[in-house]
Amino acid sequence: MGIAPERLEMLSALARKVLWLSSWTIHHANHVRPNTDGLKVGGHQASSASLANIMSALYFSVLRPQDRVAVKPHASPVFHAIQYLFGHQTRDKLENFRGYKGAQSYPSRTKDTDDVDFSTGSVGLGVAQTLFASLVQDYVKAHGWMQDRPEGRMIALVGDAEMDEGNIFEALLEGWKHGLRNTWWVVDYNRQSLDAVVREGLWAKFETMFRNFGWDVVIVKYGKLMLEAFAEPGGEALRRWIDNCPNQMYAALCFQGGAAFRKHLQDDIGDQGQVTALIDRRSDDELLALMSNLGGHDMASMIEAFEAVDHDRPVCFIAYTIKGVGLPMQGHKDNHAGLMTVTQMEKWRAAQNIRAGHEWDEFEGLSQDPAKLEAFLAEAPFNREGRRRLSAPEIEVPERLAFKAAAQMSTQQGFGLVLHELARGDSALASRIVTASPDVTVSTNLGAWVNRRGLFAKLENHDLFRQEKIPSAYTWEYSPKGQHLELGIAEMNLFIMLSALGLSHQINGARLLPVGTLYDPFIERGLDALNYACYQDARFMVAATPSGVSLAPEGGAHQSIKTPLIGIGQDGLASFEPAFVDELAVIMGWGFGHMQREGAEGGSVYLRLSTRTIEQPQRIMTPDLQRDITDGAYWLRKPGPNCDLVIAYTGTVAPEAIEAVGLIGESHRDVGLLAVTSADRLYAGWSAARNLRRDRRGVQHLSHIEQLLAPLGRECGIVTVIDGHPASLGWLGSVRGHRVEALGIEHFGQTGTIGDLYRHYGIDANAVIDAAESLSVGAPVRHRKMAV
Repeated sequence: MGIAPERLEMLSALARKVLWLSSWTIHHANHVRPNTDGLKVGGHQASSASLANIMSALYFSVLRPQDRVAVKPHASPVFHAIQYLFGHQTRDKLENFRGYKGAQSYPSRTKDTDDVDFSTGSVGLGVAQTLFASLVQDYVKAHGWMQDRPEGRMIALVGDAEMDEGNIFEALLEGWKHGLRNTWWVVDYNRQSLDAVVREGLWAKFETMFRNFGWDVVIVKYGKLMLEAFAEPGGEALRRWIDNCPNQMYAALCFQGGAAFRKHLQDDIGDQGQVTALIDRRSDDELLALMSNLGGHDMASMIEAFEAVDHDRPVCFIAYTIKGVGLPMQGHKDNHAGLMTVTQMEKWRAAQNIRAGHEWDEFEGLSQDPAKLEAFLAEAPFNREGRRRLSAPEIEVPERLAFKAAAQMSTQQGFGLVLHELARGDSALASRIVTASPDVTVSTNLGAWVNRRGLFAKLENHDLFRQEKIPSAYTWEYSPKGQHLELGIAEMNLFIMLSALGLSHQINGARLLPVGTLYDPFIERGLDALNYACYQDARFMVAATPSGVSLAPEGGAHQSIKTPLIGIGQDGLASFEPAFVDELAVIMGWGFGHMQREGAEGGSVYLRLSTRTIEQPQRIMTPDLQRDITDGAYWLRKPGPNCDLVIAYTGTVAPEAIEAVGLIGESHRDVGLLAVTSADRLYAGWSAARNLRRDRRGVQHLSHIEQLLAPLGRECGIVTVIDGHPASLGWLGSVRGHRVEALGIEHFGQTGTIGDLYRHYGIDANAVIDAAESLSVGAPVRHRKMAV
């Protein structure tokens, strides 16, 4: 039927306005707003121009309130301009684009105020996020928590060069495995990257790849002007020339203009009567308008392509565009960070009928009735419900999480037992936990949980081994009510899935409590996605196990050193490394609450666990001890009044620290033993206390670690020990000026027994004693641990 003329007129006018506002926003940030440091804030005028029409078609006509969009990062000004027209963005934030508290250079859920669905950066992570967000929506719907809310489409706007990112391909495979639905990816096929023009025929590779993964592919190559020209006598010859023109040449001609197009067309096609007449009937300006009328810049073509989709299968739209279309730098290979000069901008302002001083006026330069434009925007389906970020009530967490205690256990084993006890009950907490693992479910002790709660799939799939009566410890059934998502071996996918699950309360209005497991060293494989998840304030718990060199026989491929530093350094992530299972149970209970607290009071949780079995303490878990454990440290042995030595340990090296204190105690009285359950929480508390004292002079607030170390004299020495990088605890001496010997792992790769490796790397009991002697002025320690 085609799009109604009045609607097309309104949409086209608004798209032109979006292009102006986005370009002016960048220009203002560079040429108008005072900038004392002399730095340019970046271009993206060309990138924004590529998507102005496509995004206007989506936001002003196609999108519904339940749809969610990951905006191509360099199209951030276009997004902000659209939200400005909707009334969701303020002029002062646009004027302060990329400035302090201004609109962000890349769309940000946490820093922008104009209803960003997914944070995006220049690494393709926002693209994959939409795929996993769609899978999470399926999960929520299958469990009956959508509350009659219609399903939304998860849409990514992605550059063709951005498709080089490996995480996108990993995500495609996972989507195919899980029967992906309700996902659109719109590829801005402008055939330019930051440094070059993309390879010829890339669209064909995209098409084949997406179809192989079960996607529909819609190619929007020609605009209406082109299609009309193709219908003229000689039009097929013109089409063949356009299809065969190399990417670099087409981009260069778009930059050079209509006269250059005319010359090349005449040289390449020659005098062929009908096609020559077709070209000659058009002026240079008209010829440029025709040749730059690619599908992505034609409103009617994009609307028709979007509205033709009447199913929930995933769709990839390949929309042909010209980078920088309509601007002086259109098509130029150097236009990535290009900026229009003041003179160029003034000329373009006049051409757009924008009066000086009225650059920010919503409908300035448009010939349509402002009242009709306002009504059109108000009636846009996407805008009818205003802001669309949802919420969900908190899930109650029991005061204490139970587990079946044993005299000797590992923290990895304890993690599985805590979840198993939850799985046996019918609490609200248990029902909202959803686990995920990249093909290491069993080896990270999630097996018992999955046995009871099952694997999630949209269709039931019974355990064939069980049906054939083949004995197995794992009776895993797939069903829509399952609570475990099994992923392939791709840690990037795990963290993006956790990110999508951890945003469900705001995207789907249903709170989930995601728990992911992986091997600790492989956090580094997915670190970019972990950082991305935390940056957009997704909430989840990740159990990384086994860790350190304590899985001694496995060797360097599975050993980790710097992950404790990652835990300390990652914003939005509370990191713990308990030694004992009763500590772990307390931390997990606290963590499920922390994942639900709003703003800076909450966040995600990282548990660094071990497969090393150690003796468990028999003790009563008092409220004070629980508080100390979650605050980061407690005295396992309080220092006496004449303490000149403290041993501080983290995690699985507890037996070595305890044994060392026992041997040191034969010649040193009052030795203290500090159990550090979270170097991250201790450091964060110390940093916050210092900032508070600095900002509010006279306030004498002491952090938890300052209170713990307050009884120690300045002459006291501290030995720290961790199966990880020594810097993780080495900072403790800075709290009150104590001397420190920091023991830990700085190199890795050896295999052997735990005893072999602890001796080799200097974190065994004797190494602790040697370090203590270097700090103490007292009598030497008389005994050492005998080598086994």
